[in-house]
Amino acid sequence: MAKYIYEYKNWTDFSWQDKAINVVFGEVRHMQGKIIGQMNALGFSAKEEATLTALTLDVVKSSEIEGELLNYDQVRSSIARRLGINTAGLVSSSRHIEGVVEMMLDATQRYALPLTEKRLFGWHAALSPLGIADLI
Repeated sequence: MAKYIYEYKNWTDFSWQDKAINVVFGEVRHMQGKIIGQMNALGFSAKEEATLTALTLDVVKSSEIEGELLNYDQVRSSIARRLGINTAGLVSSSRHIEGVVEMMLDATQRYALPLTEKRLFGWHAALSPLGIADLI
């Protein structure tokens, strides 16, 4: 059975080699700049679609890391509704998927905000089956 990171011995002793990783980061940053340039040339609807796809994959793949498989179409629909993106074929999403999307969008798009107790407990409530009532 797969282990979570924290289940490995000495998991907090994380280290890396600056020279090796900086080369990779430089290459990634260069490719990121090229992609941003290409997206700016595409126009608004193509950028909107690319953003929606990237956010959807981010939520789905992040959940897979924890062993949870989310329905791609439900996640996509939830994100589109939250961002006000009009797309054909939106499907309804479960309360759980709505909560995961809410938490992930808050964490990734509002990362500069302080992580307060209220915000942290809001994430917990979003992920709990009964919402805030589940935590009381």
